[in-house]
Amino acid sequence: MAAGRVIAESRDALITDWSRRVEDKLAATGMIPRPFVEREFRLLVDLSGQSVGPFRREVMPIWIRACEQYGRVGSMRGLAAGEVVEELQHLRDILTLRLAPIVTTLRPRQALAIMLRLNRLVDRGIATAVVGYTDALVATLFARNGVPVADDAEHDLEEIDRHLTHLEGELASLSHRS
Repeated sequence: MAAGRVIAESRDALITDWSRRVEDKLAATGMIPRPFVEREFRLLVDLSGQSVGPFRREVMPIWIRACEQYGRVGSMRGLAAGEVVEELQHLRDILTLRLAPIVTTLRPRQALAIMLRLNRLVDRGIATAVVGYTDALVATLFARNGVPVADDAEHDLEEIDRHLTHLEGELASLSHRS
């Protein structure tokens, strides 16, 4: 519970740190505006905080869908699969650094459980993001002969917004239960 509270209370700082770590990739992307990517960051950080709370099992399906979406958006941003993985590895790093002072005060068994849970969460997220990335690439190859079409950019943003709104709504309804 303390770990989830720390993540929730430091959400803005975590997102700022994450954005700073991937700044060069955010600046190089023209198709997906920065606010959409930061909104995804916010969703993933919020889900991370919930994953160490009482609804961790209920959070997992939302986390999986959010990471798959993150991979798809990474493809639209023009990232390589390894860059999507690297961005999620940054999430692991900032969560570990932020939680270190709290985790060291816990009983060893409890601290280990929290860190293992977060690492498992990020590992599953990475695997799922790569699947989403690959699915998006394959869909692009079949639908557009491998060439991004400028007219589809607005449609893509609407689709991203719709998916993010849905996932945020699922998280909000879960948060209201607690």
